[in-house]
Amino acid sequence: QVQLVESGGGLVQAGDSLRLSCAASGRTFSTFAMGWFRQAPGKEHEFVAAVGWGGSATYSADSVKGRFTISRDNAKNMLYLQMNSLKPEDTAVYYCTAAPRQPSNVRLPGRYDYWGQGTQVTVSS
Repeated sequence: QVQLVESGGGLVQAGDSLRLSCAASGRTFSTFAMGWFRQAPGKEHEFVAAVGWGGSATYSADSVKGRFTISRDNAKNMLYLQMNSLKPEDTAVYYCTAAPRQPSNVRLPGRYDYWGQGTQVTVSS
């Protein structure tokens, strides 16, 4: 069992940066693949980024490549999402997710067993 708690969201202006954090409980964190998804009002969950258990394999959605960076610290049971050059279209609730095995397709929300409660990111123009 893994519990995930996100933090770091807020209201910023276009062009600003934010760093989201996700604290994970459980001694098996280092064996889990981790991801970030987001959901805007009236829309479905959208893949943002994912990272393999070791931290070296990372994946990003085309919409955030070059702007967002996912990373993890297995010693601290932490997952991060550094978001730079934020745009109004990045406004959404951001969720931290975990999968006990590396998903064959990291972009599918159904492949992740555990989800945090979400943190709101609002980018004004």
